[in-house]
Amino acid sequence: MKLHIHGKNLTITEAMLQTTQKKLAFLEKFFLIDEDTPANISVKVNPKNLKVEVTILSKIAILRAEVVHEDYYAAIDLAVDKIEDQIRRQKTRLSRKHREKLSKAFIEQIDKVEEVVPQGVVKTKSITAELMSLDDAIMRMEMLGHSFFIYTDEEDHQISVLYKRLDGGYGLLETSPAK
Repeated sequence: MKLHIHGKNLTITEAMLQTTQKKLAFLEKFFLIDEDTPANISVKVNPKNLKVEVTILSKIAILRAEVVHEDYYAAIDLAVDKIEDQIRRQKTRLSRKHREKLSKAFIEQIDKVEEVVPQGVVKTKSITAELMSLDDAIMRMEMLGHSFFIYTDEEDHQISVLYKRLDGGYGLLETSPAK
């Protein structure tokens, strides 16, 4: 994990850096964090206390905690506890929803996909459809809190769109090359 610690009205000491690295390394037991995963820590000193903001930009989700405390080390402990709680809540929520075999619930096929450009497009966004399984795509979509997710399927290497249905289930749009 790459740490970026910024102090406002405070000099970050080597002991603070080492403690922060040690505490955040504890989170690796919950989900995959590689060497390139950025973790931003912002420390702001106020007259009576200090504010610590921790943001981890993982492949699964953005994890964020904000703590106000008198002691830096206690604030880091509380921030790690908050992030750990976020991860556990998300894992519990996902495990409750996906007790049955997921692949059976996602059978929808589109014969023909046509490109439709609506009138009055306000914003255009480019994304990279990462290679992953259907289960990983569902978990990523749930952790992000989105209603749809675009990814490249591991099995057929085609771009697919996973979406949340109004009845609470999921739908899957599978693409095929134009003929």
